[in-house]
Amino acid sequence: MRKFFRKIFYFFVFAIFLNPLISYADNLPPPVHALAMHGAPKYPADFKHFDYANPDAPQGGVLNRAIIGHFDNLNNLIIKGSAASYLELTQDKLMTRVWDEPFTLYGLVAETIQIPEDRSFIIFHLNPQARFHDGTPMTAEDVIFSYDSYRKYGHPVRQRVYGMVDKVTKLDENSVRFDFGEGYDAETALILAMMTVLPKHYWTAEGRDISKTTLTPPLGSGPYKIAAVDAGRSITYQKVPDYWGRDLPVNAGHYNFDTVAFSYYRDDDIAFEAFKSGAYNLRRENDIGKWTTGYDIPAVQEGRILARSIPHERPERVRSLVFNTRRDIFSDRKTRQALSLMFDFDWLNKNIFYGAFKRIDSFFPNSELAARGLPEGDELDALTDYQDSLPPELFTHIYTPDDGADRRSNMRKALKLLDEAGWHVVDQQLVRKEDGAPFRFEILLQTQEEKKIALAFAQSLQRLGITANLRQVESAQYQGRLDSFDYDMVFFTWFNTLSPGNEQVNYWGSAAADMNGSRNYSGVKNPAIDALAQSIAQAPSRAALVTQARALDRALLWGYYTIPLYYLGKDLVAHDVHLSSSPNVPTYGTVIETWWFDEKAN
Repeated sequence: MRKFFRKIFYFFVFAIFLNPLISYADNLPPPVHALAMHGAPKYPADFKHFDYANPDAPQGGVLNRAIIGHFDNLNNLIIKGSAASYLELTQDKLMTRVWDEPFTLYGLVAETIQIPEDRSFIIFHLNPQARFHDGTPMTAEDVIFSYDSYRKYGHPVRQRVYGMVDKVTKLDENSVRFDFGEGYDAETALILAMMTVLPKHYWTAEGRDISKTTLTPPLGSGPYKIAAVDAGRSITYQKVPDYWGRDLPVNAGHYNFDTVAFSYYRDDDIAFEAFKSGAYNLRRENDIGKWTTGYDIPAVQEGRILARSIPHERPERVRSLVFNTRRDIFSDRKTRQALSLMFDFDWLNKNIFYGAFKRIDSFFPNSELAARGLPEGDELDALTDYQDSLPPELFTHIYTPDDGADRRSNMRKALKLLDEAGWHVVDQQLVRKEDGAPFRFEILLQTQEEKKIALAFAQSLQRLGITANLRQVESAQYQGRLDSFDYDMVFFTWFNTLSPGNEQVNYWGSAAADMNGSRNYSGVKNPAIDALAQSIAQAPSRAALVTQARALDRALLWGYYTIPLYYLGKDLVAHDVHLSSSPNVPTYGTVIETWWFDEKAN
């Protein structure tokens, strides 16, 4: 009888302690296969493939491409050294991004996730089939190790976002939970979900240090593995025949080539000649001069090479001449506006770029995020909250890069602005009224194309009595000076998606202005811009995000922190006739990972 009552007692005690766990589990959101930044994912849980991928694409063949630069590192977790391109072909992430939605992730290593409406935590349930290339299963321990490694050694931006995780809990061998703390937003979970899963057993083995550069191919998990490395010159990836994720819907129609190889060139002119001679079979062209005149060759005329112009709907890259406002000479907005008026885009486009480009008039060009007309509605309300920190013209004038006037009128307006900023012309030289110091500055360059643009700009500035000296440096020195903000004016290109987020704080936030290695190259410090950049990632809906992005766009444009250059709105791709792609081009443009080798093409 005593044993019976003891059993009853233990049963009730166990039930008391178990009940909160049962209740807790009942309150968890249901597992889902995908996560959209806003709204519902496009593809349902039982989807077979993405619309822009061909699940019946032939398998085999070789894709050869060129990279300009060099590499000395195969560990792309760290920021040391120069990592080889496309190492991500060897690595799988928890979730993978789709290119026909603004920002949606679908399960890869994570078969499903659980996430509440407020996104205060996320639980990843790993696919039990997920394996590293040595056959070792991926586990929650690998996910936690990856998180710890990226937080400690990864890029500063990733460290900042991962720093919003308050607690990591291993629930079982295939499940891990991340709880977010102070400062997290709706995008935090998505950024975490794009984390590469690293093999803990490999990196913690004796003699290996994940914080160091290496030219020994690390253990991976993706559709390819590194087959050959010639340091700084070439890298070859070979398809993994027993890749664990080969048959997943997210990979259907992807990674069709048996071999993907990259050759490195120091100069694009040399790389172009190599392409024409057949050294590689696909080229993404970024030089409109080469595109317009350089492809009139027998291989194109005879149909052995196809030169294709493929429209897209993503925000174009923002190429700009950047004012370093940390320098006293560019600290005044009127000075920056005056120099912007002297940039003659029409002449450059006609005489150097064959009339092919459009002038950038937004930090999100070619997209719905670009500000147009005068602010109104919710966008006006968002800007009015910070009216004291914004130029008054923002509310009364429509922004145009060259003010919509002719060269002579712009020159007169530029001189007037410079006079108001404390400069005047003495003996055909612009000098500061206060101490007679001449207006001189340096433009830091890296490429010949930049040099052409800078020369034309410098000649325009000479008409105002301004001296702009050009300095072209090699890539390592250029990057070093960028990271330490050691320049007066520099060329830079920002990339934005249809779903901008936390990166805008790194681009434009006041804290980033004093953080070496950030991308606030202009040194922007403005409370309105801080608030607007922060608000984008916190937007509760797609409509709110568009509103906040447009408001930020206006604040940046009217601050004259850069001189916007030009964009095309198309992908320029030249390739061997045996390479094919789906006719369904996604919003973000051509996706090379879905191309294939067509032996029958002629």
